Amino acid sequence: MFCYQCEQTAGGTGCTRFGVCGKSPEVAALQDLVVYTLKGLSAVAAEARRHGIIDGEVNRFTCEAAFSTLTNVNFDPERFPPMINKAVELRERLKEKVKEKAGATEYPEAALFQPEKTLDAMIRQGAMHGIMSDVDVDTDVHGLKWLLVFGMKGVAAYADHAALLGQEDEKVYAFIHEGLAATLDPKKTVPEMYDLVMRCGEINLRAMELLDTGNTGRYGHPVPTKVPLGHRKGKALLVSGHDLMDLEKILQQSVSKGIYVYTHGEMLPTHGYPGLKKYRHFYGHYGTAWQNQQREFSQFPGAIVMTTNCIQKPQESYKENIFTTGLVGWPDVTHIEDKDFTTAIERTLELPGFEDDAPGKEVTVGFARNAVLSVAEAVVNAVKDEKIRHFFLVGGCDGAKPGRSYYTEFVEKAPKDAVVLTLACGKFRFFDKDLGDIGGIPRLLDVGQCNDAYSAVQIAVALAEAFGVGVNELPLSIILSWYEQKAVAILLTLLHLGIKNIRIGPSLPAFVTPNVLKALVDNFNIMPITTPEADLKAILG
Repeated sequence: MFCYQCEQTAGGTGCTRFGVCGKSPEVAALQDLVVYTLKGLSAVAAEARRHGIIDGEVNRFTCEAAFSTLTNVNFDPERFPPMINKAVELRERLKEKVKEKAGATEYPEAALFQPEKTLDAMIRQGAMHGIMSDVDVDTDVHGLKWLLVFGMKGVAAYADHAALLGQEDEKVYAFIHEGLAATLDPKKTVPEMYDLVMRCGEINLRAMELLDTGNTGRYGHPVPTKVPLGHRKGKALLVSGHDLMDLEKILQQSVSKGIYVYTHGEMLPTHGYPGLKKYRHFYGHYGTAWQNQQREFSQFPGAIVMTTNCIQKPQESYKENIFTTGLVGWPDVTHIEDKDFTTAIERTLELPGFEDDAPGKEVTVGFARNAVLSVAEAVVNAVKDEKIRHFFLVGGCDGAKPGRSYYTEFVEKAPKDAVVLTLACGKFRFFDKDLGDIGGIPRLLDVGQCNDAYSAVQIAVALAEAFGVGVNELPLSIILSWYEQKAVAILLTLLHLGIKNIRIGPSLPAFVTPNVLKALVDNFNIMPITTPEADLKAILG
């Protein structure tokens, strides 16, 4: 086993015995085999495109399968062999189409690969096709190839979410296949791989735009909304992950059941969508970020549904109460295949629920681009009048690794004439703090989920246009925390847009080699976080 795709990887170099995330060596090997078969499928898909052959099923499957290998998505070894076999089945079907149109074609070894029949044998195969299977290539090329793979996993996740909402773009699928196929080419140079990595950022911007279109088209643009952090007396069902459509179905299926639906983790911003907040039993938010779920879920008196990544090993105290759906999986946890959430709703009704009302604090969500840009004139005037000195975008993934208290301290120590925009689960380090306002403009603006980095980008672009300057000339600094592969894709998008001076932490990716890091520093002045005091002083002077 060797895995270094997440920020918490063991020793800052790679997990070799067991994943810090909870991934077993067997699951790691199977995920490696999924990626390897996707590379082979992508080589054939890229060749097929050159002959005008596009297969929609191949497009969608590639994203689903890649998404299933993200950190904290699927830990169930039984779910991977059917996926591997389907990749080969689709690959061979596509080969036949190419052969009919263009005759015999040569393919790389990954496109000829045949999986074994048993689970144990597949695990042994996977162990031969992981990250360290091609270390004989140039170190920087190797690092860039895996930076590209991890970035494309993030793209695939957003593209899959968007497709479920009816939003697709052939350009996104074409790049995913081109990029995965390119990692098989032993002749690729550092400049060629670097170019593909930057293009990954461009494609991710399009994928996030598609998802934004899907979400806002179906549920409306988010509006500022107060969300209670307490609870109401009664039966309670908790929804975690990222998928708005799953939440909608749960809300629809639980109407008039005497159940209150709560959000957890990155589902918090969903309270701002008009199409979701209209449900009267959609009440509040419970808990904080994903890494605290074992403690928080054990205290929740109802059923829990995990819709996308962020699952941790369920504790025995709530294992019978937790359900997975979509691409999420854990061994011996009930999986809902058909989006009929009856089993989760019935389990909710069996459990005690909350015994009394506890209103608690409130937080405000819904400051996506439409909400912020509706007061853009007031924001611009506040800057011109020197009431707002600086904007900080402090967001990204949260995690358990030491060093993340930096983000709490940074926000707390930011000057009173600064506005903090935030998104993704990194916000849970400070989301419930009362920072006050500046002339009616809240100092803490929750832009949304991690994919709502698209909204944040649109806000920055609009402000730059209003001031007649480039984004890098704005009084705006970006302070990112990263954990998994969607964060990698978002960082690449920011670099594609030419945004400089990004601070990232709590540690730098293990797969970025010293030479690649130097290139990023030289081109974008990307830098690691230090201390809140030192970074604020460097930014503000």
